[in-house]
Amino acid sequence: MHQFGIYIIGDEILSGKRQDAHLSKVISLLSARGLQLSWAHFLGDIPDQITSHLKASMARGDVVFSFGGIGATPDDHTRQCAAAAAGVSIERHAGAVANIEAQYGEAAYPKRVLMADFPQGCDLIPNPVNRVAGFSLNQHYFVPGFPEMAHPMVEWVLETYYSHLFHATDYLEQSIVVTEAGESDLIDLMNDMLNRYPALKLFSLPRTNQRRTTEVGMKGESALVKQAMQDLKTGVSALGYPWVDV
Repeated sequence: MHQFGIYIIGDEILSGKRQDAHLSKVISLLSARGLQLSWAHFLGDIPDQITSHLKASMARGDVVFSFGGIGATPDDHTRQCAAAAAGVSIERHAGAVANIEAQYGEAAYPKRVLMADFPQGCDLIPNPVNRVAGFSLNQHYFVPGFPEMAHPMVEWVLETYYSHLFHATDYLEQSIVVTEAGESDLIDLMNDMLNRYPALKLFSLPRTNQRRTTEVGMKGESALVKQAMQDLKTGVSALGYPWVDV
């Protein structure tokens, strides 16, 4: 089973100079296709840190979208880190050069063409905005930090490489809202649910309001989730707490 993850790279995100626009969008793009995001990491412009994370996720075989840091300015390190993580060198990609020349003509030189220097053996991800391509390597897909470019590129990757996974997993997420109960009141019941349904994931989300309110749910294979939710509802009622379906 494929695990999908994302890296959001750039000091400007961590400093608050720019707000992240990628996490919620990727969740939406995946969920519309019956897929789920397994993890997300925000990374600063620290080459050793970026390289170590990329090496780890490449070793796991995850499908990863990486946003930011693929430009040619001195604070952009993602291309070099991807090459280091994969154990390959950086080389000028002829197809990427052709795209940049087609877009900018003579103005492609001497600087814009630097954005065609990619890890050896990578494939291109077309950029619908300005034809400055992203690249893919070891099921890792590197796109710009600009949402108007990045999000169509992610969608292209999903449609091009992963359409066979769309809605292929039997997955369901259901929950109830329990009133008059905080999480601490439900811990024993939640542990019991995990013991009875080890193949499912349980989640709980306290809500801040005047009444003690907690959303509790299960997610995983649909038939198991439906069975587990019946048991959860029975257990909550046995504890004397009212609940409603979400």
